[in-house]
Amino acid sequence: MNINQHTALYGVVGYPIAHSLSPTMHNTGFSASGLNAIYLAFENRNIEGCIQAMRVLNIRGMSVTLPHKSSVIPLLDEVDDLAERIGAVNTVVNEDGYLSGYNTDAVGALRALEEKIELSGKSCLMVGAGGAARAIGFILSEKGVRLKVTNRSVERGESLAYSLGCPFIPLDALQATRADLLIQTTSVGMSPRKDECLVPEGILRKEMVVMDIIYNPFETALLSLAKARGCVTINGLSMFIHQGAEQFRLWTGLEAPISAMTRAVEGALIKTSSDLEK
Repeated sequence: MNINQHTALYGVVGYPIAHSLSPTMHNTGFSASGLNAIYLAFENRNIEGCIQAMRVLNIRGMSVTLPHKSSVIPLLDEVDDLAERIGAVNTVVNEDGYLSGYNTDAVGALRALEEKIELSGKSCLMVGAGGAARAIGFILSEKGVRLKVTNRSVERGESLAYSLGCPFIPLDALQATRADLLIQTTSVGMSPRKDECLVPEGILRKEMVVMDIIYNPFETALLSLAKARGCVTINGLSMFIHQGAEQFRLWTGLEAPISAMTRAVEGALIKTSSDLEK
């Protein structure tokens, strides 16, 4: 990479973000596309200062992660309709100092799902009630999916269900629940606590589509159970890559080199897993 005065700067802001694989994904995308651009991680609690820096330093695009996805909204000049309805922005585009916010988490999840299932008319059980669940829930409801929400915190779960206009199912009542699609959006099962699973095995039926948005490990305890019971499974890597590809398109106007980006992230995950086992 030949960094010079013409190199376009992009990055991710959040706290903490030492674990982020976005720099690996996007720098691979820029290199594979022949772009003079670089993507850095900015671990920072001060989102207002980071957005001011975007304008002053002409940072062309920014990924926004926890805990800033909602607090960034009033700092922007414009917010996409979907991101506004979701109440969260994870992507900022800088066009000559005019900052626009988008939510590509929703698009990433949708594309990952549409590779495996025709969504219209299907029923879906959403596990979790955080920002990812909210983003996925809103875009699925637009596709005609019949939603149900379950969550460890009843208050948060009922709040999301109310926003989505769908039923809330307590965790202890899941055994009687049926759905075509199950999406796990919490951190339960994430490395290093990869043996944990919120979902009772009994609700996993053959040919059910089960998605876990966690991408480390590649196959969570939930996906392992689902595969053993004949379900179609989708891991979190697909959503991560697709949301990143949409960011790439918004920033550059080009289609992302998805294959190269996927190989780079897979390689980084394999290396991280190997290092942890040593």
